[in-house]
Amino acid sequence: MLEELRREVLVANRALSTHGLATLTWGNASGIDRGSGVVAIKPSGVAYEELTADDIVLVDLDGRLVEGDRRPSTDTPTHLSLYQAFDEIGGVVHSHSTWATAWAQAQREIPVLGTTHADLSAHPIPLTRPLTESEVSDSYEASTGAALVEAVSARGPAELPGALVRSHAPFCWGKDPSSAVENAVTLEEVARMALLTLLLDPHAAPVADTIRSKHFERKHGPAAYYGQL
Repeated sequence: MLEELRREVLVANRALSTHGLATLTWGNASGIDRGSGVVAIKPSGVAYEELTADDIVLVDLDGRLVEGDRRPSTDTPTHLSLYQAFDEIGGVVHSHSTWATAWAQAQREIPVLGTTHADLSAHPIPLTRPLTESEVSDSYEASTGAALVEAVSARGPAELPGALVRSHAPFCWGKDPSSAVENAVTLEEVARMALLTLLLDPHAAPVADTIRSKHFERKHGPAAYYGQL
């Protein structure tokens, strides 16, 4: 089971580079085996093209090393915060993808301007609160995770499959590593479209509520009918 998880996480990490979401080593993907409470995550600073399944590090939910010869990603505490807070999350992706990161650096949430966004989420993509000086100095990565949990808790991770860390970059999640990657790819396109829309019309209005709800529900609602049954 854990070897399969390692392979899934390897594929997810390589996909970040394939989809243009990560430059150099600026990103990481992880996955969790809920039965054992073990998280598999990218090693810190290793190039995607050099990664093997054996390089993927296994840690428990407290961050203790379970298996691996490499140091886990420096963002591991952020991933662990999300897994600890939301049982439905099975995979987490962090990238510094250009368009979503631009919104994070502008310290702005992404508004729901069209149906592409609504297919991902019926709500604006939230922005985390500023971290305090002590949070940054004492437990930066874990505090980042706590801020993400706060930003998402009201709606939950199913309705908000991603968020922007203020002045930093996006995190996305899903039921498994591959769906977390898919959400990260979609968020990047949503961020690009939103910025281009506001360049064309700085006063562009949000999509109508009826259309917004319809697009989200037909993909994610209890009577969803998008795709093959």
